[in-house]
Amino acid sequence: MQGAGQKILEFLATPSSIRYKGVKVNKIGLPMLLFEIFTPNAVSSALSKLKKDRYVYYDNNKLSLTKGGEIYYRKRSDKLRFFPSPFGNKAERDMLLIFDIPESHKTEREWFRRQLRAFDYIMIQRSVWVGPSPLPKEFKDYLKKIELVDTIKTFKLAKGYAKK
Repeated sequence: MQGAGQKILEFLATPSSIRYKGVKVNKIGLPMLLFEIFTPNAVSSALSKLKKDRYVYYDNNKLSLTKGGEIYYRKRSDKLRFFPSPFGNKAERDMLLIFDIPESHKTEREWFRRQLRAFDYIMIQRSVWVGPSPLPKEFKDYLKKIELVDTIKTFKLAKGYAKK
């Protein structure tokens, strides 16, 4: 690969100090292992979509993030914020949590499920979970900030849920 293609790969392969789930990612959030996993055509297709969505642009054969790309990246990074569990291993599961996060917010929904697991919640159905209460105030404030609070309902159980 030569020219612009080489420059794209060079840019994307430049490591950064950013990590996601313990894996180093580059400046626009793509895993460094990306090029070992995906074919050049898949990477090219992803770049085309980023360009079409106006997250990246070419300037003198150099790929750069647009302002919209920077905002998108910051939002995505923010949504992946991790909250440590304040609950001990023996915490009683006395809260039923039901959520309906729309498909258009799939990233947030997957993040939310991971966070519930970190809080030692267990899944009853895909959007029905049970776990310890109360949810940390900082976590609830964050749900407001990312506009998920209205998609989540919680119910205090009269007695703890016993895992079968």
